Amino acid sequence: MAIPEDAMFNAPIPGQMMTAELGARPFQRPPQYSTVDEAMDFYAARIMSPKLRDGILDIMEMGVPLTSLANTLQAGGVMQGKHTIDVGILIMPVLIEMLAYVGDEEGIEYDLGMDDPEEDPDKFRDVHIYKAMQKVKTKMEKSGEEPIEEPVLSEEPTVEEPMEEKPAGLMSRPSPEPMEPPMEEGV
Repeated sequence: MAIPEDAMFNAPIPGQMMTAELGARPFQRPPQYSTVDEAMDFYAARIMSPKLRDGILDIMEMGVPLTSLANTLQAGGVMQGKHTIDVGILIMPVLIEMLAYVGDEEGIEYDLGMDDPEEDPDKFRDVHIYKAMQKVKTKMEKSGEEPIEEPVLSEEPTVEEPMEEKPAGLMSRPSPEPMEPPMEEGV
């Protein structure tokens, strides 16, 4: 059976199924909350709900910075069409303070995320390993198994001195040494 020539041109173009019509996505429509106050009322009720609060506390215990958590919450609100991105940026400091309040209320140590991550890049990894080992240890103690040894965290990170890089490439060459001016004879 032959396919009519007109049918070939009525087929969808590649990638068309992955697109949506304008206005079909929540973030393409007017926001549900257009002011900072309305958006903060939404987040206050959401953060204080028991279901989300337990999840937030678990994330704080894992050591995720509050800045990352607040950014995730507000980005999700933008994607759901709750508010615009500019309202999301304006509520970020208040969200961070609200999350810190929840952590303080429950007695959880949290990371605000305001420190320079370049100070100690292994600190984040070491903290996660230590917390995971503590959880395993408490589960093993509850089940009656013999606990494993605690990991030793290094107090002072070793810093390697950077090696001097020599220029390499087509246009690189060593700088010339300064020359002394020639002496005039007969003076």
